[in-house]
Amino acid sequence: MSSAIELIVEGYARLKDRQSLEDLRMHRRRLAVDLKARTGFDCRSSIAQVEQDIAAIEAGLQTLSAPIAG
Repeated sequence: MSSAIELIVEGYARLKDRQSLEDLRMHRRRLAVDLKARTGFDCRSSIAQVEQDIAAIEAGLQTLSAPIAG
């Protein structure tokens, strides 16, 4: 089963909407920085999820950068 972020990335990739993917990646990167800066809370699972989201977004960006087979 695909995660919500994977479905969102798939939609943006299908639309070839690179800017939205870039914006989404930047948001997730800021979120990761904010979570890592937190003290007094165990945010490891949230950080791991955000890092997985970033990996999925980067995979979607790679599909837009791949040469067109033909």
